[in-house]
Amino acid sequence: MIRDGLNPSVMKEFQRSLSIETHRLLVRETPKHSPRHGLMPSRNPRKAAFNWAFVFLAVLLTLLAGTLFFLSSIPSEQLIAPSGSQTPDDTVVHLEFLLLKLSALQEKALKASIDAQNAGKKRFSLSLPTAVADLKLERSRTHSMLSDLIIGLDGIAKSLKELKRRQSSEMNPTEFNVNNLLANVAGGDKGIVSMEDTKLVNRVKTPSVKGSNSAPSEPLYDFFAQDELRKYLSVRENRRGAKNFMGVSATYGTIGHACVSSKGLLEKYMDYDIGEVCRDDWVIAQQLILRGCEPLPRRRCRAQGPKVYKPPPPANESLWAIPANENIRWDNYFCKNFSCLADYVHRKKFFKCSPCFDLEILEKQRWVVPNTTDGEFLITDVLALKPGEVRIGLDYSMGTGTFAARMKEHDVTIVSTTLNLGAPFSETIALRGLVPLYISINQRLPFFDNTLDIVHTTMFLDAWVDHQVLDFILFDFDRVLRRGGLLWLDRFFCHREELAEYMFYFKRLRYKAHMWVTVPKTDKGKDEVYFSAVWEKPHTPF
Repeated sequence: MIRDGLNPSVMKEFQRSLSIETHRLLVRETPKHSPRHGLMPSRNPRKAAFNWAFVFLAVLLTLLAGTLFFLSSIPSEQLIAPSGSQTPDDTVVHLEFLLLKLSALQEKALKASIDAQNAGKKRFSLSLPTAVADLKLERSRTHSMLSDLIIGLDGIAKSLKELKRRQSSEMNPTEFNVNNLLANVAGGDKGIVSMEDTKLVNRVKTPSVKGSNSAPSEPLYDFFAQDELRKYLSVRENRRGAKNFMGVSATYGTIGHACVSSKGLLEKYMDYDIGEVCRDDWVIAQQLILRGCEPLPRRRCRAQGPKVYKPPPPANESLWAIPANENIRWDNYFCKNFSCLADYVHRKKFFKCSPCFDLEILEKQRWVVPNTTDGEFLITDVLALKPGEVRIGLDYSMGTGTFAARMKEHDVTIVSTTLNLGAPFSETIALRGLVPLYISINQRLPFFDNTLDIVHTTMFLDAWVDHQVLDFILFDFDRVLRRGGLLWLDRFFCHREELAEYMFYFKRLRYKAHMWVTVPKTDKGKDEVYFSAVWEKPHTPF
């Protein structure tokens, strides 16, 4: 097609440019108001303007027309379920698969249209061979996109054939109107989007203010532009308007309020192909969590994992076994194996917990060997304060789960909070047969009131934290601790002159002090101290 559009003089000039690389065609720039703006320069002024967007539009309309023709063969009666009948799960799966495929098809068509518009605005090189190469690249991209569209329509056709078969055998009692489906497909892009507003996935509109002419709206729905994020935030009515076992008639998608300040990053996180494998973007998710965008929205793609997975050893052996390197994705870390992480003397490339991957020596001694670290109590001494009463608890710390491992040896179940700050902390805790809780300091603890026997924290809440933030966290500890539970503050450090300020907030809980120690912190040569204590929550408020 490109050859037919070139006159003989341009062809001759193209051949000469292939043999002489230094030759450049001098053409003047096309004005922006010209219909030829954005196209490859040509010497034929009568050549009509051409835009790849029309190719995408024509092919898309052709494919949708074929789908509409196929759908027209299905009778248009409503398929209403008889009273008292039940909906087969497989029929619902086919309908949801159909809606999912149509939605994905619409997204790919929109991406193709945007790519075509960008290609039309692109300024091609003045060198004719380079311009021809660019056009070949655009043609290959067009072919790839059309192949994806055809595959998507094939999947839709298979689902429709199955639905037609079930309808003919009177096996489909689902409340779904085929006329609505035909109208939605005929409506093009907007029709495909509106299919998610059928009875299968009704969106609940927030009632408008009485006396106001404004349309009903949902919180944050209009703030975000990314379509998948808007779908997640939409309030979804239960099927047939019934209340569920929790007593509510709808499901609400939630995100942290601070997500508003990270709009661009959150929309990038939610940009994926539905039903496919997610990008390896856990770093983006962690950045959002650290910025207060917590909880994150759910996604409809499959999370990536290691290419090779080696089964871990049994539970009684995995506590102190070095995890297999194959079970970790190392792409976003400085170290690429556990040997590098354990060499903390020469490589301190991860946050706060430099020796905690040394499971064979230093970590194995903590809380069981006296004087392993400054200002640290022994687990046996703390458990002796409440013999037989400590069963479950929380380790609000930064580490690889060693505290939970030692407590497990005393039949105490501990959940360990974690973030992957420079090293695979979460995976390491899980591979040791323990439970990681992936949350930041910003989030309210996901436990009910008065449920835990012990809360332990070390090397996480230090002098960097704001006083008011610390106050909120301490009272959150108080909320989840049962009456008579233990709060173990382990090696909290600050400047010596600031200790009295922090002590005010610790003492405001009015807990009973069982153990207490203050020792100098000498590793950095500053006038800092370690403070450790074990308190008991009183049985009465005061």
